[in-house]
Amino acid sequence: MKLKTGKRKVNRTAAGNVAVFLFLLLFGVFFLLPIVYAIATAFKPLNEIFIFPPRLIVKHPTTQNFLKLSQVLRDYFVPFSRYFFNSLFITVLGTVGHIILAGMAAYPMAKHRFYGQKMLNRLIVTALLFSSSVTYISQYIVLSATQMIDTYLAVILPALQTTLGLYLMMNFMKGLPDAMLEAARIDGAGEFYIFWHIVMPNVKPAWLTLMIFQVQALWNSSGGGFLYSEELKTLPSVLATIAAGGNVRAGVTAAASLVMMLPPIFLFVLLQSRVIETMSTSGMKD
Repeated sequence: MKLKTGKRKVNRTAAGNVAVFLFLLLFGVFFLLPIVYAIATAFKPLNEIFIFPPRLIVKHPTTQNFLKLSQVLRDYFVPFSRYFFNSLFITVLGTVGHIILAGMAAYPMAKHRFYGQKMLNRLIVTALLFSSSVTYISQYIVLSATQMIDTYLAVILPALQTTLGLYLMMNFMKGLPDAMLEAARIDGAGEFYIFWHIVMPNVKPAWLTLMIFQVQALWNSSGGGFLYSEELKTLPSVLATIAAGGNVRAGVTAAASLVMMLPPIFLFVLLQSRVIETMSTSGMKD
């Protein structure tokens, strides 16, 4: 006698598989076009950049744009390595700090009960409705009063309190079984041990995804009007200066844009498989 498992077998013909594959391939190519165009433009000579309609295929590829970019950067008062260090320093500290702070704030919100919790939940959801640009004036007043303008902290500290990270971490932590945490408490584990060794490893999809978003935002940040000293400025500010050169520097701007794109793309390619893998294997139920 055969037992029914209640699972339904998916019946799909070979033609159906081909249709689904072609449909997904079409969408993949469509979303890949901007990246392909940016790469192609970086290797175009100046006369091909302004051809209308734009072409994806480069007839006469050249590396002159990158050579001119290096020449332009050599003429700057501050070396390129300094701009690169500023962007890297702000991105790493802002990302790591935000993940830790968002996780530590999300843990009591998701797994503990205290007075005013519902009101805080409503505030978090409401804050998601507003763009970060509406807080620039208040941020400037606070940073100016604490004498943090024109310092790294002027960019790093506002990045630590992004509401999206807290909301994402909190929702993932709500899915963790309470029985697992109670078992750890019975074994004598403290709250910090539970947070670092049990909660954070099990919400890896959340903070890996959050890492991608945060790195992209901070790597492309020019300082938001909080950085004035040239030795503190980041790579996007250099790109804006190069682009201000007009059509003559269009090829150099395309090369600089490609260089700026590479680190976030590399990080996404490196982590996206881990995100999918952990999301598919970390599901736990009571």
